Amino acid sequence: MEQAIDTNQLGIDIVAKLKTIYDPEIPVDIYELGLIYDVMVSTDFEVKILMTLTSPNCPVAESLPREVEEKVKSIEHVKDAEVEITFDPPWNKDLMSEEAKLELGML
Repeated sequence: MEQAIDTNQLGIDIVAKLKTIYDPEIPVDIYELGLIYDVMVSTDFEVKILMTLTSPNCPVAESLPREVEEKVKSIEHVKDAEVEITFDPPWNKDLMSEEAKLELGML
């Protein structure tokens, strides 16, 4: 009998993986930076991530979403991953976690 996959644990694993991806210009991971707006996991274990960039002219606008998709796809049980970029609402410093603000000397 196949073991049931805990979607809550899968969500924790996805967030942990996202915390290994850094904005190349800011020494903070993209999750703590507030670039991830939503992570959705379907019952088929397909992942959709809604994220933004620090600006529409971000130099990694093409490579960063691809990196997010590839790293999330590498997680056991994830069948597919898709990243959707949005600028609504636009990113601002208020979206950063307290940890990120502390790391950047903003507290």
